Amino acid sequence: MLYSKIHRASVSDANLNYVGSITIDKELLEAAKLYEGQQVDIVNINNGERFSTYVIEGKKGDMCLNGAAARKVQVGDKIIVIAYAQYSKEELESYSPTVVLVDENNEIIHIKKDLKNV
Repeated sequence: MLYSKIHRASVSDANLNYVGSITIDKELLEAAKLYEGQQVDIVNINNGERFSTYVIEGKKGDMCLNGAAARKVQVGDKIIVIAYAQYSKEELESYSPTVVLVDENNEIIHIKKDLKNV
């Protein structure tokens, strides 16, 4: 099930010479309930690329794809960062994902707890 996502973030940098991962603003990580080292899927809205990587904490405004993933984006591209989790049938009774909506500067606009209109 969808655990969390950061919706329509803007790529702030692409660093080919880094070992790998996606560097994300600490405030966005906390809002989306994401953790350093956690696997995430990245969807590039501009070119349709989909790939997986892991999270590292960054500074204000960071949304930087590192290593080989840097080849799949350009600065300014809109992306969705998605994390999934497994839930028991009982847990699904109170299930609600976290959806963090951001503006073009990766500032939080709204945090939702459902999938309606996203």
